[in-house]
Amino acid sequence: MSSMQYPPSFYAASANAAPPRPALQGEIETDVCIIGAGYTGLSSALFLLERGFSVCVLEAAKVGFGASGRNGGQIVNSYSRDLDVIERSVGAEQARLLGDMAFEGARIIRERVTRYGINCDLKNGGVFAAITAKQLKHLESQQRLWERYGHTQLELMDQARIRQVVDCDQYVGGLLDVSGGHIHPLNLALGEAAAVESLGGRIHEQSPAIRIERGPSPVVHTAHGKVRAKFVIVAGNAYLGELVPELAAKSMPCGTQVIATEPLGEELARRLLPQDYCVEDCNYLLDYYRLTADKRLIFGGGVVYGARDPANIEAIIRPKMLKAFPQLAQVKIDYAWTGNFLLTLSRLPQMGRLGDNIYYSQGCSGHGVTYTHLAGKVLAEALSGQAERFDAFADLPHYPFPGGRALGAPLTQLGAWYYSLRDRLGF
Repeated sequence: MSSMQYPPSFYAASANAAPPRPALQGEIETDVCIIGAGYTGLSSALFLLERGFSVCVLEAAKVGFGASGRNGGQIVNSYSRDLDVIERSVGAEQARLLGDMAFEGARIIRERVTRYGINCDLKNGGVFAAITAKQLKHLESQQRLWERYGHTQLELMDQARIRQVVDCDQYVGGLLDVSGGHIHPLNLALGEAAAVESLGGRIHEQSPAIRIERGPSPVVHTAHGKVRAKFVIVAGNAYLGELVPELAAKSMPCGTQVIATEPLGEELARRLLPQDYCVEDCNYLLDYYRLTADKRLIFGGGVVYGARDPANIEAIIRPKMLKAFPQLAQVKIDYAWTGNFLLTLSRLPQMGRLGDNIYYSQGCSGHGVTYTHLAGKVLAEALSGQAERFDAFADLPHYPFPGGRALGAPLTQLGAWYYSLRDRLGF
């Protein structure tokens, strides 16, 4: 088996040092075998170890290889479909439970960073930027909705105010979430992996799971070993492949593209984002950006349904960046990369159980940095016999894509084109 290394991204180039983690060889036994060393798997492992479980994590490539180490690095609260959609879709008690959890993931990240001394360039503050008056009205409603669930660290900004936090003339206003923020995502994953090992957890890289032997004591097989466990947590998300066919049928990997500029220098960086907040706009196919610790601008956007890698990422994303910041026309792009996230038809995450002892969480639909950290806590609770919060997620409907992934990708792309057109026309 050839070794799978990180794709060439700014994050990989600036990653903290990490020890080698050898592939699994032979047979081991553990309480919980976790498939995937991204945020979901690492968060689950930490919460389980803190509860006294023994844990082994199997990673097909390297810690944080997937979306956890390639994303935009933004800490964004709630879910990809917001709480008003959930309220209309489920009963009052289920909506209350999901609403109470919507802002927990960001608190978990900060607690982990503090408790385990993780160096991941954590900064506070995130902005939702409105391009149209209709989007600003939606942000007003979002503020009232979130405050109804006790989340009050919000400031509605008019056009003059948002120009104080981002030097872009596209926006008519915005919503500042002080509890939002941004991080170096790969370094967060590496720090969490080190925390897992400090508590006695085992992580094996270059160890893709090739088969799950189901039964009273499930066994996860790799090419050169196997793990016998009491429980299995499937946390592969967009990189799970066909290991669990019933999960693959209800989700679709999608690619998103990111670029990182050369260092801008302190003066230019401070002009663009004076408070060093991260920003995402309110379009259906949104753009997002932030500064790195060394004052590069990371800018991402775009979706490729079905997760095909585009031939020229810079050609897709650079025009979006220049539309927001024409003053960067002469700035060089040092890095361009893509990564996959997992989309569900409802845009809500999927959490559940297969049989009595195989648990899963997947389908963050582009909202994964906070949700995955919450998911780890909820899964650990469920394995410990506290299933109320797990059931609130598990009871959400998990729809299959019409026609499967092959037909679902073009249909979803058509729908996205429609909503993108509405954005451009201001509807």
